[in-house]
Amino acid sequence: MWTFVTEGLGMLDNAPRGTICIEDIEIGMIRSLSKVITDRDIALFAEVSTDRNPVHLDEDYAQDTIFGGRIAHGMLTAGLVSAVIGEQLPGHGTVYLGQSLKFLAPVRPGDLVTAEVEVTDIDHSRRRVTMNTRCIVNNKKVLTGDATVLAPSRKFD
Repeated sequence: MWTFVTEGLGMLDNAPRGTICIEDIEIGMIRSLSKVITDRDIALFAEVSTDRNPVHLDEDYAQDTIFGGRIAHGMLTAGLVSAVIGEQLPGHGTVYLGQSLKFLAPVRPGDLVTAEVEVTDIDHSRRRVTMNTRCIVNNKKVLTGDATVLAPSRKFD
């Protein structure tokens, strides 16, 4: 297993960035990335997405919610899955076709989130790859889903 630290980004992953072409993808392949979610990440995501819900940004407000404190945006967490797909498996040149998501638990500032993707099906004739996706904090799944992507091919790209 590979481990790399991307300086300044606080990310750890188990594979080099790049492309795995459809011809080389196998059922059961897994890639992952881990990142500590920071206050800055949450603030930047709020700015980019324009989702300024105070449960993400205002500790006093968030204390009175069912979460008992601030939480990261669910789609910020899901974005880590996108990073694994777009950078590692299949990687550069991949086109997202669909993603289902189920949010199981909140992610809080300071949490170390591990996003994993696992290949569950391959349709070589259509260049489609289906993957189970999940995010984990402290050995607990906080997000699950499935993704379908169009993988790059040596024949066409």
